[in-house]
Amino acid sequence: MSGQSITDRITAAQHSVTGSAVSKTVCKATTHEIMGPKKKHLDYLIHCTNEMNVNIPQLADSLFERTTNTSWVVVFKSLITTHHLMVYGNERFIQYLASRNTLFNLSNFLDKCGLQGYDMSTFIRRYSRYLNEKAVSYRQVAFDFTKVKRGVDGVMRTMNTEKLLKTIPIIQNQMDALLDFNVNANELTNGVINAAFMLLFKDSIRLFAAYNEGIINLLEKYFDMKKVQCKEGLDIYKKFLTRMTRISEFLKVAEQVGIDRGDIPDLSQAPSSLLDALEQHLASLEGKKVKDSTAASRASTLSNAVSSLANTGMSFTKVDEREKQAALEEEQARLKALKEQRLKELSKKPSFATTDTSPVSTTAACISTAPAIDLFSTPSSGILKPTVAGSNQSSNLLPEKLVSDDLDSSLANLVGINCFHSDIHWNQPGEKKLTGGMNWQPKTAPSTTWNPVSMPPSIMAFPATTPTGMMGYGMVSISATLHYPISSQFQVSFINVSEYGSDMGRKHCFM
Repeated sequence: MSGQSITDRITAAQHSVTGSAVSKTVCKATTHEIMGPKKKHLDYLIHCTNEMNVNIPQLADSLFERTTNTSWVVVFKSLITTHHLMVYGNERFIQYLASRNTLFNLSNFLDKCGLQGYDMSTFIRRYSRYLNEKAVSYRQVAFDFTKVKRGVDGVMRTMNTEKLLKTIPIIQNQMDALLDFNVNANELTNGVINAAFMLLFKDSIRLFAAYNEGIINLLEKYFDMKKVQCKEGLDIYKKFLTRMTRISEFLKVAEQVGIDRGDIPDLSQAPSSLLDALEQHLASLEGKKVKDSTAASRASTLSNAVSSLANTGMSFTKVDEREKQAALEEEQARLKALKEQRLKELSKKPSFATTDTSPVSTTAACISTAPAIDLFSTPSSGILKPTVAGSNQSSNLLPEKLVSDDLDSSLANLVGINCFHSDIHWNQPGEKKLTGGMNWQPKTAPSTTWNPVSMPPSIMAFPATTPTGMMGYGMVSISATLHYPISSQFQVSFINVSEYGSDMGRKHCFM
């Protein structure tokens, strides 16, 4: 099975419809793809744990719901995502998990779909047990052992005897659950279990470092303890030696799968003489006969043991600091890449300054190079003008029939050309060419001064404008300004074409 299944896509689409971005991201981080959860999804969920408006219980419930799936891939990736948030997310996430009565109930989980499902189901049961123990440890001590302050003034080094004897067994239980994962190098065969192993490897380094500092504090207080405390402390130290052997084997597996040798800490065993000194001190408190030992020899043995364990602690701390530094450098490189990408995006956007690519300059160039429009020139096309069928002369010859300084002759010529000809066709005139040349000058129209004559009542004057709605089909509108007196020989009457019809109008244009 590879790639996102149809079920994954449908589930993600359902969360998209409901508007739950957190649940959708949980679904995408825990798909059926046989690979670890994608970093972008884990980073988004970590960001969600730091947002105060995000519902942490809802986020946790979404992860718990994914562990009820029958596929080992989905369940394993759900555990990995939860572990990642416990380690790198906001502390309130692990606080909520610690407050729950139950976490993962996967002790009987088994995926029967194939041989790989059987093998991985075993590690899922072990892994879920460790996460449960990690949450329980936080509930008992109210802090995460993998995140506590370390060093001479660290939490485990400055803890008093009573609290120390109660705290170290809690670390031991968590360490046992981690080491019980018990995986071999040849069993790390896919990206899912490899992702889980890397998280466990990092936890083992930090957890054992805290465990080691607790043991150092115990040894420094051992010879000043009461008999009951010494007996309890001796038992804790013997278990520590056993777990040191197991952690050494776990680190060997990490080296075999390709983890850099510099990222694996060195373990320094305490001298065996220290255990003898601790047992003899307890026997002396119980009243048993023991061989004589001076305080100086006991101090020397204790000093050598503490020094050896301190070197181990320093080795673990250096590895942890190196990992933190690498994570910091990775984050800085990421931020730098994002910054460079942002600068490139800004450089591609047009600025408001007038440049070659600026829209202002482009517009200005278009305005400056566009030809000027002559609003008063006669357009060469687009206007339909009437022409008389069967005649090669166009209607623009009409003004030539007007005789200058003789109104009577002009009217006679107009009657002769039959202004309302029945065979008028409308067509588009050809292109007009401008007349004249370089020395052309417009002719000045002659001005005539005349005195107005009173017109008889029977003579009607031309209207200034044609009334609206009076134009009929085939009518030609002639607009002329008369500067001459009208002769009494002609009496002009207008026939309404709409009233008598177009034929009568054409025959009785002038009477």
